[in-house]
Amino acid sequence: MIEKTLSDTDTKMQKAVDALARELAAIRTGRATPALVEHIRADYHGVPTPVNQIASISVPEAKMILIQPWDRSSIRSIEKAILTSDLGLNPTSDSNVIRIVIPPLTEERRKELIRVVHKRLEEAKITLRNLRREGIEKLRQTEKNREISQDQNTRASEQLQRLTDNFVERVNHIGQDKETEIMEV
Repeated sequence: MIEKTLSDTDTKMQKAVDALARELAAIRTGRATPALVEHIRADYHGVPTPVNQIASISVPEAKMILIQPWDRSSIRSIEKAILTSDLGLNPTSDSNVIRIVIPPLTEERRKELIRVVHKRLEEAKITLRNLRREGIEKLRQTEKNREISQDQNTRASEQLQRLTDNFVERVNHIGQDKETEIMEV
């Protein structure tokens, strides 16, 4: 029972850290990356659809994203979706592809992005602490049901705390890497 609780909590924490990494990948830095635009939803025949499902996204240069829709009629809706997103990007298109040149970040915008990163990191840490709390509650319940002893509960709770500390450390490391990436000029 203890192993199952620890394993379940570990899996959930890993998913939370993976979700954080995906969220942070979508935060703009000075470099072009498909993750910036792939989850923007464009109107495709009346249905909001992620751009990566209606077009191929590539990075031909360090400062440019190239979007090639499979259906040319969707070019205008993809452009509009990118313009209305909070990324501050300005797409240009010909009849076949959309090009997005990534402008250099201003110092003010960098600081704003770092605040966003810190907010996401704190949300991830809160999620990890909530998962730890759920695990401890399961352990307490199993002790209350006399399936495990008090000593086993204490040891398992300590293991859960070490697990949580490891994941918080990973979150901090991911955050530091993203902050360094944002501050690169």
